[in-house]
Amino acid sequence: MAQTQTGRLMDGTGLARRIIETSSATAAEIHRRTGTTPCLATVLVGEDPASVTYVRMKRARCEKAGIQSRHVALPASVSTSGLIEKITELSDDPGVHGILLQHPVGAHIDERAAFEAIAPDKDVDGVTMHSFAAMSFGLPGFVSCTPGGIMRLLEEYGVELAGKHAVVVGRSPILGKPAGMLLLGRNATVTYCHSRTSGLSEIVRQADVLVAAVGRPRFLTGADIKPGAVVIDAGYNPGNVGDVDFESARDRAGLITPVPGGVGPMTIAVLLAQTVEAAARRIGASRP
Repeated sequence: MAQTQTGRLMDGTGLARRIIETSSATAAEIHRRTGTTPCLATVLVGEDPASVTYVRMKRARCEKAGIQSRHVALPASVSTSGLIEKITELSDDPGVHGILLQHPVGAHIDERAAFEAIAPDKDVDGVTMHSFAAMSFGLPGFVSCTPGGIMRLLEEYGVELAGKHAVVVGRSPILGKPAGMLLLGRNATVTYCHSRTSGLSEIVRQADVLVAAVGRPRFLTGADIKPGAVVIDAGYNPGNVGDVDFESARDRAGLITPVPGGVGPMTIAVLLAQTVEAAARRIGASRP
């Protein structure tokens, strides 16, 4: 393949719209049959501007999709035990089908303990250890939303993963790690890279599929991309900039996600789809 080409854009916005439309129709059918409206509870600690914006956007998307949004705002000073108590209340509330704890929370809070307070059947953001285990073993459960969105994009564009070398740059418990496990589940050969990886560029240049999730603007450039590779940029940095230098990478990639308009819309779409699925499962399980 030629060293220079123009990578085809992977349109996350359009695919996300179709997923949300399907979820909206399912939510309406659930309400028609049962009188129940799928409900997502969002928990926000403090008033971090970015987190406030994300939660507001997610709530607006819920309303458009016919999903009830219940917002719980807690002060930045809330303790770990206070946060866990509130999440436990939501886990026990039959009117709530999904729970989203907006992160990050304050440094004084044990975030992992807070995540683990979410009932597995309401973990529509895929952040608990139960959900990670289910993803790893290919068992029923809810996937982490961003990795789940990435997998749907790969499916949409017919990317064959079996036998391919996938490189994930980043190892966060809700993005890099689960993304790698989901790729492994599709028979890709997966390499995880991170801040202490030696010879990073050399490894990345071997990737047939590259997932950039390192949280550093334009960290990877076209020189790091194998010609014809599929490039998934899961980063989002100030100024609408991803973890990949888009212009130089597009000249080498076969497929590439833009920022914005690639992975971001898919994250919210999967969150809403899994909330509706959680409601459908609960209603089904409660039938005689």
